[in-house]
Parts: sequence; C-alpha cells; structure tokens
Amino acid sequence: MNGFKTTMLLAALTALFMALGYTLGGGGGALIALLVAAGMNLFTFWNADKIVLRMHNAREVDAASAPDYYAIVRDLAARGGLPMPKVYVIDDPHPNAFATGRNPENAAVAATTGLLGMLSRDEVAGVMAHELAHVRNRDTLIMTMVATIAGAISMLANFGLFMRGGDGNRANMLATLLAVFVAPFAAMIVQMAISRQREYGADRGGAEISGNPRALASALAKIAGGAARIPNAVAERNPAAASLYIVPALRGGGGDSWFSTHPDTGNRIAALEEMAGEFGEPAPLSAARPARVSALGPRPARKRGSALDPLRRD
Repeated sequence: MNGFKTTMLLAALTALFMALGYTLGGGGGALIALLVAAGMNLFTFWNADKIVLRMHNAREVDAASAPDYYAIVRDLAARGGLPMPKVYVIDDPHPNAFATGRNPENAAVAATTGLLGMLSRDEVAGVMAHELAHVRNRDTLIMTMVATIAGAISMLANFGLFMRGGDGNRANMLATLLAVFVAPFAAMIVQMAISRQREYGADRGGAEISGNPRALASALAKIAGGAARIPNAVAERNPAAASLYIVPALRGGGGDSWFSTHPDTGNRIAALEEMAGEFGEPAPLSAARPARVSALGPRPARKRGSALDPLRRD
C-alpha cells in the first residue's frame, strides 16, 4: 500500500509539472514538461547518489580509515540481507545522516562527524540501521526524484510571469498567476507527504535490522536537539535536500503537519518505545565490542580517539 501511495504522489507531481507547462505554453508546453520530467527522472535514477554526496562534500571511508563505523554498517547490512553499501563521512558539526543510491546494489550511507561525536555505538548502529532500511525499501531513489521534480516545478513557476506577461488575455493571465503560486505550493505538500510517510517505515525497518528500537529512539532525541541548535549549510542553500535526513535539517521541518518534512520526533520515539516491548532484549551486533563508546573525540584525559572516530589514525 505504501508503494502504491508513493507512486500516486509521484504521478501527481509529474501531472502538476505538465499542468504548469500547459498553462504557460499550451499543448506544446505540456509535452515539453513531460519530456523534461522524464529526462530529470532518468538522470536522477543514474546519478542520485553522486548528486547528493557531492552536494555534501562527503568523503568515502573504509575499514582502515574508520574501522568501527565501517564495521557497524557492514554488520547491519549483513543482518538486513543487503549488499555492503559505500560508507561516507561528512565533516560537519550538524548531527545528521542519510542514505542515497538508486538500488541496494548501488547504495551509500553517510553520517556527519557531528552525529558520530554525539552518539554511543548502539545509537550510531540504530541510525545506520534506519538508513539501511531506507535502502531496502528503495526510498532513497524516490525521495531524490521527488525533490528533483518539486524543485523543477518551483523553477518553472518563477519564469511563468515572464513567459506569458505580455499576453493581453485576462483569463490566460489569471491562469498563469494561479500556476505560478499554486503549483510550487502543491509540489511542496506532495514532497513532504512522501517524506513523512517513509520515515515511519524506515524507523520500523531500522529497529528490525538493529534489534534495538530504544537505541534508535535515544539517537533521534539527541540528533533532533543537536540539529535544532546547529545549522545545516547544505539544507539552507537547497531546502529540497532537507527531506533526505533522518531528522529535520531546517527549523519547522517536523511536527506531523502538511508543512513538515518529517514526522514529529516525539511521535517517532513513542512508536519505537512501543516496538521495544515486542522485541525484548536488544541483540548486540558483536559481543566482543563494547556496548557504549564515545563516537568521536578523545576526552581531555585520554590520548587515544574513539573507535568510531573517522579521523582516527593508529
């Protein structure tokens, strides 16, 4: 049912794009809009991961450069029956994470240094399990495509008045004004509806993969608090990217309203707490690894960095 709803919402975005093209250019404009939408979807299908990672200046890490962080993703991917994704770190104090890629075979997961420095090992595992659930559900491709089309609708609307501004037909001018102001708003609503719907599914999938819903709930509380205090430069430059993250990257991005990019964090935490009763005791990824470890940063009294420190060099 979720797949059907998402398909319908994606189709609604494409229809909006075509309707805007028709309003601005008649039948020819609608055809051009359809071709442009198809071209954007095709380009995004093959290049979604590259677009998002380059936008964040993400750098790839491996078992040598970030041993414990990489091991967490590797163990979770195996537990979730997924191919090993590429693993990235973003040098940014803003705590957040996302997944991208057109399918599980071409996926990537990324976390900021701010997130790794804030969470315990179990909490990092909960976050990465959430992102792997997005990969398993193929949410990453859909969300990137939706963001691309929504952005294109807004861009096309900005040219609307210039394209038809010299037309003396009052009806045409009213239609153009309606398209310019209504179409971007409707596109934003559809984009946000898809994002909120997907986050609840990824929370549940992440809890199933990690076996520890409470660790993910704890991580969401910490990340949401940190994200509200520390700005996200990428999301501020490109608001369409805000829907990619595990928690809202912009203020006002949550709350279970039509104008929210994410569900209310408190509601997500409550749902995870309910799931914890179903799961029983959490299943550790490896009994040989410590249950909790500082994610980034050596304490003042210590000389050696944490096992999750992506900058650590032994």
